[in-house]
Amino acid sequence: MFIQTESTPNPATLKFLPGQTVLPVGTADFPTADTAQKSPLAQRIFAVSGVTGVFFGNDFVTVTKQESVEWDHIKPAILGAVMEHYQSGQPVMDDGSTADSGHAEHSGEDSEIVDQIKELLDSRVRPAVAQDGGDITFHGFERGVVYLHMQGACAGCPSSTLTLKMGIENLLRHYIPEVTEVRPVAV
Repeated sequence: MFIQTESTPNPATLKFLPGQTVLPVGTADFPTADTAQKSPLAQRIFAVSGVTGVFFGNDFVTVTKQESVEWDHIKPAILGAVMEHYQSGQPVMDDGSTADSGHAEHSGEDSEIVDQIKELLDSRVRPAVAQDGGDITFHGFERGVVYLHMQGACAGCPSSTLTLKMGIENLLRHYIPEVTEVRPVAV
């Protein structure tokens, strides 16, 4: 098994590509070791000292490290953990656990606008941020303000505010006049 790695715009996050499907549908975010109980793969990665976050996409695993730790010191151990997991035959997610579908549910008078927001996020934004090892999902819409949740490499990335304001906000405002602003949320 050959696992490739790619840097991301977030220097604390590295993208690991195992060459096979990680999650067939959706994403899974593990911001702490305590949240990794439903994933044997995430548990193995968190066992590496210095790992602070794990995120799964369709064909990648994004790992976030402590600032005080160098990638040269923990990257081999993470590669070993990923390889060991795939050789073990265990599932990425335990039975009964499903990946997060992403977007928050929204009903009410703005449901048509929210459907347009979600469609633009799915078709234009999410594929681009997945290339960088992250994901951005819809969290809410209120009085013209779109609330988005940033995950994986996007969470804590120095350029995430610029991406959010200059990229996503401009895109949504262009196609959906009811959108006036985009704000990040921590979940």
